[in-house]
Amino acid sequence: MVEYTTQYLTPEIKLSSFEGKEFRTEVMFEHHILVWLMCGETRIVMADREHLFSGESIFLIPRNMLAAIINRSTGGRSHKAVAMHLTTERLQRYYEKRMPAVTGLLLPQVHVFTGHPLLESCMASLLPWFKLQEALPPDIAALKIEEAITVLRATDPATDGLLSYFEKPGKINLAEFMEKHFMFNLPLEQFGYLCGRSLSAFNRDFRKVFNTTPQKWLTQKRLQLAHYQLSEQKRKPVDVYFEVGFENLSHFSFAFKKKFGYAPSAL
Repeated sequence: MVEYTTQYLTPEIKLSSFEGKEFRTEVMFEHHILVWLMCGETRIVMADREHLFSGESIFLIPRNMLAAIINRSTGGRSHKAVAMHLTTERLQRYYEKRMPAVTGLLLPQVHVFTGHPLLESCMASLLPWFKLQEALPPDIAALKIEEAITVLRATDPATDGLLSYFEKPGKINLAEFMEKHFMFNLPLEQFGYLCGRSLSAFNRDFRKVFNTTPQKWLTQKRLQLAHYQLSEQKRKPVDVYFEVGFENLSHFSFAFKKKFGYAPSAL
């Protein structure tokens, strides 16, 4: 049985708890997220790399980064993590008073801070508030978030290049981006946003590049990848459908049989 609960101190600070074999989600976070994984295991899969974390781990997930996040319970203990959302508004107010040590956008990748005592202390100081099950007063919440930002900068000054960058994604090569990220199951609006285009411009440019609609192209690319993983890598349909971009196994099986003439289980 899968049970997932989330307790919010504020809209920006939460404690999540998961009990079950596995919980998967695909995300493009609107804000940077600082995570303290207390127990359990978290795997973050991106287009070109992946990270595996187990408690106790601290890591920062950048905004606008596409990733599949897979949480697991381990050792008979539930998966627990404290997450702090570093919103653009909060960071802009912070940097209005301070000059960043580094400017310019860093590569959108997960930054690891495991083992840093000041960060661990900052995140652990939130636990008594969760036990009280009371809302965190706004002034204390602001202090805690500011403390976390300050410690991140002191730990790695290069983090400024990520936290102080507030621009929206610029217009990029659509074909290269889609070939690299087609397996992420996102709304077309979000694909367009990450390519620096409105939905209408994304659809128009997509047709020019691929000579078909985004949805048809995405389905075909995902099925081709699934067929390769099933036939060449000898994987099982239940382990493949999510990773190639389908929401559920039944939809994947139907689309697969429609394209190839046989069920994925036949491989």
